[in-house]
Amino acid sequence: MRTLLTGVCALLFCAAAAAQNFPEKPVTMVAPFPAGGSVDLVARAVAREMGEIWKHPVIVSNRPGASGTIGVEAVVRAAPDGYTILMGTTALSTASAVYSKLPFDVQRDLAPVSLVVRMTNILVVHPSVPARSVKELVAVAKARPGLLTSASAGVGSSNHMALVLFTMMSRTDISHIPYKGAAPAVTDVIGGHAHMTFAPIAAVVAPIKSGRMRALAVTAATRSALFPELPTVAEAVGSSPDEFARFLQSEMVKWGKVVRAAGIKGE
Repeated sequence: MRTLLTGVCALLFCAAAAAQNFPEKPVTMVAPFPAGGSVDLVARAVAREMGEIWKHPVIVSNRPGASGTIGVEAVVRAAPDGYTILMGTTALSTASAVYSKLPFDVQRDLAPVSLVVRMTNILVVHPSVPARSVKELVAVAKARPGLLTSASAGVGSSNHMALVLFTMMSRTDISHIPYKGAAPAVTDVIGGHAHMTFAPIAAVVAPIKSGRMRALAVTAATRSALFPELPTVAEAVGSSPDEFARFLQSEMVKWGKVVRAAGIKGE
């Protein structure tokens, strides 16, 4: 089982964006999740590099809510002049399956630019949870059906999809608690208000090392230098628009099947 926080960049298509003198003014990058989370951190790092290359500032605007769809809609509704871009996530590939009515079409209204980063999700639990391995967590969940709670960045987020796959594969019943982003979800697990989460690695390095969270596994097949005892996924370099378009299409097909099989519906 592998779930990615896919930091991806999508740009409203326009002739101005392709002009050689672009940009001529500041560009806004919408991060559809709260400040302090992994999406926000990636967006700010990418925006800083883009600003240095373009010699014009790239300003990050956090527009959280509805599993990222509020931020996506803000980009879609912006002037199609290339000056509003989106740092998207895996939620782009699940939104159309989760929500029956969306004010946008990912493939029609957004032009893929590049896959920016693949980031591992780590299964972490609050120290009070009597489990030090995935096997022990499954045993706890089966002994207490529905009583364990797992926080996520929202319905259809990579954290939520990882939970769905985990419960399907382990045949367990773990309650889902959606938040407006990974940062508040992680905060509530640290505070003991939720038992566990599949958190982006960037969001939980410090609490894991300080003992405020216990890491059980990651959702990838290879290992990380940060947590060599846990499998992880390697960070990618950039991709072409066509490569990213194909990746996004495959993700939409894959996660759409998972969403429909689990009967997930957005409010």
